[in-house]
Amino acid sequence: MRRDGRVKRLMFVGMAMMALNACTGAPDGSPLVLNRPVSGTERGAVHSMDLDDGDYVEGVLDSGTDAAELRLVDRDGRPVRLLLNGTAGQVVFRFVAGPGTAALRVTPRGAGGYRLALTRRIAVADQHPVLQGHPSPTIAALAETVKRGGGTDAFWQDVARRGTPLVEPLIDPPGSEQVMMTFLARGARRNVRLLGGPNSRHETFERLGGTDVWFKSYVVPVSTRLSYQIAPDVPDFPGTCRECRMAILAQLQADPLNQRPWPADAPDPYNQVSLVELPGAPPQPGFESGWAEPAGQLVAERFTSHILGNTRDVAVYAPPGVDPAGNDTVLLLLFDGPDYLDQRAPVPTMLDRLTGDGRLPPTVAVFVANPTADARERELPGNPAFAAMLADELLPWLSDRMGIRPRPDRTVLAGSSYGGLAAVSAALARPDRFGNALSMSGSFWWHPADAPPDRPEHVAGLVASGDRRPVRFFLSAGLFESGSDGEIGILESSRHLRDVLEAKGYAVAYRDYAAGHDLFAWRGALGDGLLTLFGVARP
Repeated sequence: MRRDGRVKRLMFVGMAMMALNACTGAPDGSPLVLNRPVSGTERGAVHSMDLDDGDYVEGVLDSGTDAAELRLVDRDGRPVRLLLNGTAGQVVFRFVAGPGTAALRVTPRGAGGYRLALTRRIAVADQHPVLQGHPSPTIAALAETVKRGGGTDAFWQDVARRGTPLVEPLIDPPGSEQVMMTFLARGARRNVRLLGGPNSRHETFERLGGTDVWFKSYVVPVSTRLSYQIAPDVPDFPGTCRECRMAILAQLQADPLNQRPWPADAPDPYNQVSLVELPGAPPQPGFESGWAEPAGQLVAERFTSHILGNTRDVAVYAPPGVDPAGNDTVLLLLFDGPDYLDQRAPVPTMLDRLTGDGRLPPTVAVFVANPTADARERELPGNPAFAAMLADELLPWLSDRMGIRPRPDRTVLAGSSYGGLAAVSAALARPDRFGNALSMSGSFWWHPADAPPDRPEHVAGLVASGDRRPVRFFLSAGLFESGSDGEIGILESSRHLRDVLEAKGYAVAYRDYAAGHDLFAWRGALGDGLLTLFGVARP
């Protein structure tokens, strides 16, 4: 009896020690060394590690078909972090070692064993970005010249001859449908920002060492068409995001090294943009021969809406020989109207050419202005009152003034940005008057302030939940209008709306352009959209 009692006491002591080790995290398993796996049983174990503060560590736990828990513990056995919570099979884990990091504790939840390994360890001294070199061959060659003690004068002389941005073929892969595009600025003291480049952000240029060369490189399609401005030495001060953005806008100007300022007769570079059209950029219908004085009749009047309680400019343009009251005449209502009347996007010139050579049937354009900038923010984004104004006030007004009595299937609402959103939402709201919608970079990310956070695309939701209406659509977006920081952008929301419309059985045409949020691209998209919706087949 005494011997049995002694055995029981020894077993109790052993079990107590195991429990103590499990609670305190005292190492009882094989120490972990980089790339030397250790094994354990169903009892689990604590495996010590020799790490320095700040080490980045990766490892693998393989518990087979049974689940296991993996915790990081400190020198006193206290839990620091739960790395894996009941995962089975081979799973990768990662952590950054703190000053007290000492061991890994494995707790199997089944009868099988496990294998544990540290596969990667990067010390703080080795944690720095790997320099990939300069993606532009020209900038890389200049960097070598500067490294050898050379200057930048010859480089700038060559740039003045070639113009900016620099466009270079990609070395890998050869024959690619993409090129390297590098924007340049000379002599800035503190910084340079870019607006209108191949993304939707205000990009920051990089400085080449201590030289006077500032640059930003992108890989872009050979079909790229865009306009841009640069902002040197933007004031840097504490403020909100909007305040900092306004500081960038205060410095935006045309690139002095670009050889295509637009418009050419602007009063100063701050009122110009710089153009880029790569050889693969698609033709813009009606603009093939540049700008020309419109040959038709433009009538500008003031229009008052009782529904909206305001007054705005409305201009009506009829190309030569086009009868506004004709039964087959197409009526184009274009929002943000003044933007499409000047030399940047001369829609009257475009209509003269497209109707004159028979590519487009007789078309009358109505350029609808915004009363104020604030009114635009209220009226264009999905506003039923704005749709009612168009259908119940503006169309009767046009009929009284000019005899225009359009059929819904020959009427198209068109616009860009918020205007594209307005064109689609107003046509869906009033298909009895508007049978076509043409959107250029429509702001389909928009939603009312009270919309649920998980439903940010208001128009797509309306289409999905509503009955199909007798409306045709042309949607377009720029490849450089993708969202950032986890937010959906114009590109993604336009493509999604296309998919929802198609799923509901709508007639919808969609087109991507290698462009950004840019009037220079929209004028071509407008012509493409009109020809898609109403174009006359040529023999």
